[in-house]
Amino acid sequence: MSASIKPDKRKDQHFLIDRDVLRKIVDFADIHGNEDVLEIGAGPGNLTELLAQRARHVYSIEIDPALASLLEERFKDSNVTIIMGNALKVAFPRFDKVVANLPYSISSEVTFKLLRHDFRLGILMYQREFARRMMAKVGESEYSRLSVGVQYFADVEVLMKVPPRAFIPPPEVESAVVKLTPRPASYSVKDRGLFMGLVTAAFMGRRKRLRNALAKGEHVVGITNMKELTLKLPQDLMEMRAEEVSPEEYARLADLLCELRGHEHQDIPG
Repeated sequence: MSASIKPDKRKDQHFLIDRDVLRKIVDFADIHGNEDVLEIGAGPGNLTELLAQRARHVYSIEIDPALASLLEERFKDSNVTIIMGNALKVAFPRFDKVVANLPYSISSEVTFKLLRHDFRLGILMYQREFARRMMAKVGESEYSRLSVGVQYFADVEVLMKVPPRAFIPPPEVESAVVKLTPRPASYSVKDRGLFMGLVTAAFMGRRKRLRNALAKGEHVVGITNMKELTLKLPQDLMEMRAEEVSPEEYARLADLLCELRGHEHQDIPG
């Protein structure tokens, strides 16, 4: 790492410096010479350098202007393009694989943004607890909106744990390398926005029965008369709490709400 590049913990910067971990991440990605790779949070370019050795082209997003400037100099006249900006705001280029030591503060938002794109594989570093929530199944304590949302789009597998000493400065948490493999959902929903709004509202009130959580979170679902509509939904599910409801059951509820909403609109005099 260049002496002129210092991580700033206040900016959520934890540079991965363990060469063995870096090599394993790149090996997990199985990058071919005809593939373009997206990296988010390039930092000092330790991972960028290894990716560039295998990929056709690497697009590295870095929000810190000083780091971006140093990266542009380091990778001048190479197969690396540095994109300076906020990964949540900049447009992603076309990419085949995404490989990144993600800034943990934007893990959820950037993951869902990635999953709106068409790509083959993601090898991503997360906080270990976050990775567990991504993988959790119904009934488990870590099961959450994140579990339902991510697993709708992709298969999730934890490949390895990474200790704090692999970074400078060491984070206060353990990390994990996760493999994301996008694939078609195993169940369908009529309105994806309504589905995710329903799941979000349910877990916002995870200590409540579903009927109460949905009524309180109707602004999140996007339906103003949720309390009335819960009386028309399966009452066995309405008595459950968020962590007891499977993704397929959430999909069923969302589709029923979609139909009920449609019927109500038809009843409005024109």
